[in-house]
Amino acid sequence: MKRLRKIAERTIEFIFSLSGATTSVITLLITLFLFSEGWSLFKAPAVEEGYALYVHTQNRVSALSIKQTKQIFDGEVTNWKELGGEGGEIQIFRVDDIFALHSEEELGSNYELLPQKLAEYIANTPNVLAFLPKKYMLEGGSLFYEVSTGSIHPKDFFLATEWMPTATPAPLYGALPLVLGTLLVSFVAILLALPLGLGVAIYLSELAHERTRKILKPAIELLAGIPSVVYGFWGLVVLVPWIQRLFNLPVGETAFTGSIILAIMALPTIISVAQDALSNTPISVREASLALGATSWQTIYKVVVPYAKSGLSAAVVLGIGRAVGETMAVLMVTGNAAVMPSSLFESVRTIPATIVAELGEVPMGSTHYQALFLLGCILFVFTLIISVSAEFISKRQHRTSL
Repeated sequence: MKRLRKIAERTIEFIFSLSGATTSVITLLITLFLFSEGWSLFKAPAVEEGYALYVHTQNRVSALSIKQTKQIFDGEVTNWKELGGEGGEIQIFRVDDIFALHSEEELGSNYELLPQKLAEYIANTPNVLAFLPKKYMLEGGSLFYEVSTGSIHPKDFFLATEWMPTATPAPLYGALPLVLGTLLVSFVAILLALPLGLGVAIYLSELAHERTRKILKPAIELLAGIPSVVYGFWGLVVLVPWIQRLFNLPVGETAFTGSIILAIMALPTIISVAQDALSNTPISVREASLALGATSWQTIYKVVVPYAKSGLSAAVVLGIGRAVGETMAVLMVTGNAAVMPSSLFESVRTIPATIVAELGEVPMGSTHYQALFLLGCILFVFTLIISVSAEFISKRQHRTSL
């Protein structure tokens, strides 16, 4: 009987060990896959994949940055002299423009003459900047050459301020508006949720009657089980029009609206963790404070709250984690505009909302696909910092209680 019990214990121990090892390996592989896919963006060409920019051989401009390319195609730069060339108005040419110059018969039934016609046009247009598919360009053309645009640089992702993944010829993957939008909405949400959450936690732990506590605590914890899309729908139908009327705004989908929704969603986490921290304060500490003549309220804010400050900090950190990673509710009420946030009452876009909105329609392996994975890496780092902070604070609380 003892032998069978030992075998059973060892079997269970082996299963638990195997489960832990498997989970750790899977987590590591997922993390490596996430970062490998995201970091591949910096090996991708700056110009749309399969395309290139071509100029006449007499043109001295042999390289263009992503910013310069955008300025040219946006009409902000119109002369080659502004780019270090000899001068002359830049003539932008796309592959579709060739069909306005030649009939289908001149291009061939299977467009076999298209490369020759494209080469002829570039050769006869010294100031041209042609954005063309590489597969239609003649090899080793002596009258034109490919402009060097390099690959996407980390500063073009982390420090750029425009997120336009469908822009041509050079997609723009500036993640700074998304990062700042995420931080803004999450920070304001915590500012709104923190006083209310700590106040409710203090009330439930120190002031509420036992019967009231038994009713309110399950009701508050029930809020955590409501799907985020329900919060988003409620915010879209009720909160957005109310914010629009209250502040006389053109639209109600703003960063402030998203912050309110996130604050409501973070409240159950903050209240539960904070109440547990306050409840763990020893009775002897409370009694000692009261015995010295302190009132109940003085005992709460001068003894109980300072004693539980590590647990309260953990509640705040976990609340931030809840806010940073939220997706659907924020996507529905913030306006989903990838612009640099300048006000709480303007539309913004967050990192999770961007990933959800765009990943389903992105070709696998494209630069857009890699950019979204790199956004996931940023979100992963945010979440990791929050988790490590919560773990550190919890351990500090445990040492303090000992």
